[in-house]
Amino acid sequence: MKLTVVGGGSTYTPELVDGFARLRDTLPIEELVLVDPAEERLELVGGLARRIFARQGHGGRIVTTADLDRGVEGADAVLLQLRVGGQAAREQDETWPLECGCVGQETTGAGGLAKALRTVPVVLDIAERVRRANPGAWIIDFTNPVGIVTRALLRAGHRAVGLCNVAIGLQRKFAGHLGVAPADVHLDHVGLNHLTWETGVRLGGPSGEDVLPKLLTGHGDTIAADLRLPRPLLDRLGVVPSYYLRYYYAHDEVVRELRTKPSRAAEVAAMERRLLEMYADPALDEKPALLAQRGGAYYSEAAVDLAAGLLGGSGSPYQVVNTDNAGTLPFLPDDAVIEVQATVGPSGVTPLPVPAVDPLFAGLMANVTAYEDLALDAALRGGRDRVFRALLAHPLIGQYACADTLTDQLIAHNREHLTWA
Repeated sequence: MKLTVVGGGSTYTPELVDGFARLRDTLPIEELVLVDPAEERLELVGGLARRIFARQGHGGRIVTTADLDRGVEGADAVLLQLRVGGQAAREQDETWPLECGCVGQETTGAGGLAKALRTVPVVLDIAERVRRANPGAWIIDFTNPVGIVTRALLRAGHRAVGLCNVAIGLQRKFAGHLGVAPADVHLDHVGLNHLTWETGVRLGGPSGEDVLPKLLTGHGDTIAADLRLPRPLLDRLGVVPSYYLRYYYAHDEVVRELRTKPSRAAEVAAMERRLLEMYADPALDEKPALLAQRGGAYYSEAAVDLAAGLLGGSGSPYQVVNTDNAGTLPFLPDDAVIEVQATVGPSGVTPLPVPAVDPLFAGLMANVTAYEDLALDAALRGGRDRVFRALLAHPLIGQYACADTLTDQLIAHNREHLTWA
C-alpha cells in the first residue's frame, strides 16, 4: 500500500507519521511519500519521519520529493494538508477582518473566505494530476476550509472525503469523562465543517444508550470551560457545540479578545521555528511534546481510520466525515457538504440517518451552506462582485458597508494568489 501526503513538509507531519507507525496493523503502509515544494523543510521532517518509523519497528519506506507527479504515481490514497501562502497569509487572515469589527480566523468569516480563494484552485490542480496518474486513488482532504475544499473536489468528480479532528477530539474527551474506551463512544454529530453539534453521545454504537444528559449533568462545567462558553448556555441548548460555535455565539467577545493579544498565526509560526530546530536533531526519534500545542490533536488516528476504511483495512465502521449531503439533511441542497457520522468502505462513505434537526441549528447551517456555495463560486470564477456576495451572505458579516470594505481588503492582501485580481 502506498500513501502520499501533499504538504508533507508540514510540522504536523510527525504526528501523522507517529499514527501510521503505531497503527500499522490497521493501515499497513509499504511506502509513505511526503511531497512538498519547500525541500529544506521537507528533508528535516522526512528525516524525523524515518527515525520514528525505525524506532517503532515499522518496515515501511519513507520517500520525500518536491515532484508532485512522481509522488502521487501509484498512490492508493493521497492526503492533502497544504497551506497556500503559509503562516504569513494566515497572519493576515486573522488580523485585517478585525479592522471592521469582524472575527479574524483562518476557517470562518472573511479570513476563511480568503483561505478558500487561495486554496481551491491549487487543490483542484493537484486533484486533476492525481486523477491522471491514478484515477482510482482516494483523496482525503484535511486542508481548510475543509467543507468548501471538499465540495470543490466532489463537484469536480474526484473520489474525495473531507476529514476534521474536532469530532475525534470530543470523542476522546467524553470517553475520559465517562471512564470508557473511546471506541465505545458514538457521537450523534451533525452540521457542517467547523459548525457542528453533538446532539447525542451513545455507548456502544448508533443505537446505544444516549448518555449526553448524564454527561452534561456530571461534567458540564468542564465541557463548558473547554469550549469557553457559559455552562448555562449548554444546559439551555441541551447539546455540545463545537468550539468553533464560539465565533457565532460570542462573536463580539471574541473580537475584543483577538484585538488585545498576538494572533494565533504568530504563535504557531514561532512554534514551527522551534519544532523545525528540534526536527533537525538526529537523536530525536519521536514526536516532541511541543507538537501537541501545534493543534490537530488525534489527527493521525482519524486519518488512519479513514484511510483504512476506504482502502479495505480494519478502520472503525463508523466515522465522522465531510461528504455530500445527498438528502441526509432535507433542508440543505443535495450537493452541500455536511459533517456527520457515516459508514466507510472501499466503495465510499454513506451518511447514517440523522434525526430531525432543531431549527436553531438548522437555520444557521442553511445560512452558512449558502455562504459556502457563494464562496466556492468566487473561488472558481473570481471577481470582486462574487467575493462581495459571499461576504455579505456570511452570518458573521452580513452588512453591506462592512462586506464592501472587507472585499477590498481581502483582494489587496491576497492579490499574489488570485489570478483574476
